Amino acid sequence: MSGILDLLNSDLGKSVVSGLAGQTGQDSSKTSDLLTMALPVLTQAMTRNAQASPEGADSLLNALSGKHDGSILDNLEGFFNGGVDESEVADGGNILNHVLGDKQQNVELALSQKSGIDASTVSQILKMATPLLMGYLAKQKNENNVSNSSDLGSMLGGLVQGNSAQGEQSFIESMLDADGDGSIVDDVAGMFLDSNSSKNNGGGIAGMLGDLMK
Repeated sequence: MSGILDLLNSDLGKSVVSGLAGQTGQDSSKTSDLLTMALPVLTQAMTRNAQASPEGADSLLNALSGKHDGSILDNLEGFFNGGVDESEVADGGNILNHVLGDKQQNVELALSQKSGIDASTVSQILKMATPLLMGYLAKQKNENNVSNSSDLGSMLGGLVQGNSAQGEQSFIESMLDADGDGSIVDDVAGMFLDSNSSKNNGGGIAGMLGDLMK
């Protein structure tokens, strides 16, 4: 299975980056760097949520079969033309809140510090990107004939693992829940922030993801 970051390397992904950069007046390179860090974290967060309970997995599966069925990616020009509709931005915000909970602001701040994009713009980009990410996950679900919650969890895990070797993936898994409490969110922001203080040696999850992408 391909990895989640393969999306950014595709023609579709380049259109997404260009569109998001245009909507926010950001440099495309910085926007791409932000998504390179954010997409694996969000996908892994969804993976953990789906694996935490049958209800969580069923809810995500239903969303990917209903409202977020992937059709949004069939008309990117319409999605971006004239400005992204406020309903899509609000929907993205609701998804982020569900995935990240009350730590959403901390994660956005950490991404801001690593990407060099101000936190409010990071928040706006993520809100617009999340419905597109859901559309991509729906496309993957359909291509892989995923029809139950168990297969969905495997698919999501594979999308993150697809961009790393087995040992590196194990490291990501252990670092995403560094304190062993079963919640990744407390650790994600800390790892991004920690990477600033240890940037000379490439520490932190952002540095690690950068190494994996080389």
